[in-house]
Order: sequence, then C-alpha cells, then structure tokens
Amino acid sequence: MTVVAAIPAASLPERTPERTKDKLLEAVKECDCATAQTLADKLGLSVPAIRRHLQDLQDAGHLDVRSEKPGGRGRPQHVYVLTEAGEATFPKAYASLCVDVLRHVDTLFGEGAVMRVLDARQLDLYELLAPLLSQHGDLGSKLEALTEALCQHGYAARAYQERGQWYLSQRNCPAPAVAKAFPELCQTELSLYRELLGVPISRESRLSCGAAECRYKVG
Repeated sequence: MTVVAAIPAASLPERTPERTKDKLLEAVKECDCATAQTLADKLGLSVPAIRRHLQDLQDAGHLDVRSEKPGGRGRPQHVYVLTEAGEATFPKAYASLCVDVLRHVDTLFGEGAVMRVLDARQLDLYELLAPLLSQHGDLGSKLEALTEALCQHGYAARAYQERGQWYLSQRNCPAPAVAKAFPELCQTELSLYRELLGVPISRESRLSCGAAECRYKVG
C-alpha cells in the first residue's frame, strides 16, 4: 500500500483577501459578462463571498457596475466592469513606449525636436497648474498647492523649510526610464517650477542620477 504523506497546512498556498481581489480583477477583465455568479463560478467561491470582494473593489474605485440584459433579453443583471483605476492595476508599457516615441522624434525631426515636444508639454502643465497657485499669495502656500498637485500625479512630493529656506522634495519619479533617456525632461520640470513659483530655484539632487530624491532649493 502506498502511503501519501499529508501536506502540512502551513505549506499550502494561502488565499489572502488581496490575492483573491487580484484574481477577481483579472476575471472581470477576461469576462464578457462579469456577473457575481459568473465570477463565483470562475474563482470557485460562493456568490456572497464574491459580492463582498466586489463591493471592496467598488469602494476602492477599481470596479463599476452597470445593469445589462444578457443577449438583450430577460431580466437585467448587474455586470461588473473595470474603471480607469482598475485598468491601471495591470502592467503597462507606457514608459518604454514613450522612450521609443521620443527617440523616433529625435531621429526623424533632428536636433531640438524632443525639446520642442517637452516644451509643449510644459506649457500644458503650466496652464493646468497656474490657476491653482494663483489663488495663493505667499510662497509657502503656493508650494503646498504645488506639492498637492504633484502628489496627485505620483511624485510623492513635499515642501519643507530648513533654517528659513524652502525646499521641494520629490521621492518618486513617475517616468524614471524617460528621465534617464532624456534628461531634457528634468530640465523642463525645473523651468516649470520657476515659472509657477516666480522665484529662483536650483536642483540639488536628482532621482534619475541615483539620488534618493529630486530636491529643489526654492527662493
């Protein structure tokens, strides 16, 4: 008789709520009609359990729900779809695409073409941010408004003072691959901050050069 050793419970893969939610997002992306029942069958969970996870994902802004009639007939069913935030949880290749596009711009249109593209982007950002900062008078308030806007775009920014001197710190670069391939991006960022704040600004460290932060001395 063959004896099969029992597998210790600790060695079994654990189905954590986070892992279940990841699987659930994948299932919604793959399904044409992602109802609670369809998703429960796909993941091997009960419908009540699936509904709890679906509600959590809705609360997090990753899923939306709409009412549809399957095949245009019968009673409407709740069908779950990914929101923009939900789509953003899946791997994207935006950075490599952006680098490739800028390299082709440089090759096809010659010296200075990349800088003209980045300058146009800087103008768009200025027109977006300038009205926000214009509502504030002093430098500290303007920096606070700027860091709030930067954090919304993934910069992990903060403003602080050391011995009366203002500094702007960015602990994350949303486009590190682009910044390394095209340092012009960092230069346009510096120019943008100077225009928005209306004071002298110098960069003391840069993430793309291996530092722990992009640190700007402001004023």
